[in-house]
Amino acid sequence: MSQKNKILISILVILYTVGVFGILTPQYRNMFLALSDVNLFISFLILLIARNQKDRNWYVFIAFAFIVGMAVEWIGVHTGYLFGNYEYGQNLGRKFDGIPLVIGCNWALIVVSSATLAKHFFKHTYLTPFFAAIIMVSLDIFMEPVAVSSDFWRWTDGYIPIYNYVCWLFIGLVLQLIYHFFKLNEANKVNDALFVIMSLFFIILNIF
Repeated sequence: MSQKNKILISILVILYTVGVFGILTPQYRNMFLALSDVNLFISFLILLIARNQKDRNWYVFIAFAFIVGMAVEWIGVHTGYLFGNYEYGQNLGRKFDGIPLVIGCNWALIVVSSATLAKHFFKHTYLTPFFAAIIMVSLDIFMEPVAVSSDFWRWTDGYIPIYNYVCWLFIGLVLQLIYHFFKLNEANKVNDALFVIMSLFFIILNIF
């Protein structure tokens, strides 16, 4: 592993470890939750820095995933046609028409990191994007309860609908298929570490 990757993974470990302890400490919980968008944006920057093959198609896809992520969330929040009836809270930073800007980064981040992880199981096959989409939904399952309790977003009907996961799977699969079609997926240990660390972050917060 390169020195750069070691440093980036170390930053992620510190970032999320401090975040877990901060959120689980009552007197600091609100302060750390208010910094969630900063944490997520730093994770996104690390994903960009860690990329090995930085060509035009890569940046175009990142921009595309960001725009798609913002668009589907806008449709979801303003119409309920996607994901269900929900609205965003106050702990994900600045918003554009009700949608936190960092959510677009989150979509791009999860698509890329889950694709990298899926590559370990299905190298250069058509199964990779399907498995990656399933991994994305798996992360959302752990993320949803924490997001609700942390005022990231709230479900106006009072429960998390199955329809939310169906939409995640479909949209995630479309993005994964595009990512796979343009052969943008690469082996990247930082991406692997990022997805695993994020998953552990939400699993721990679910438990405690």
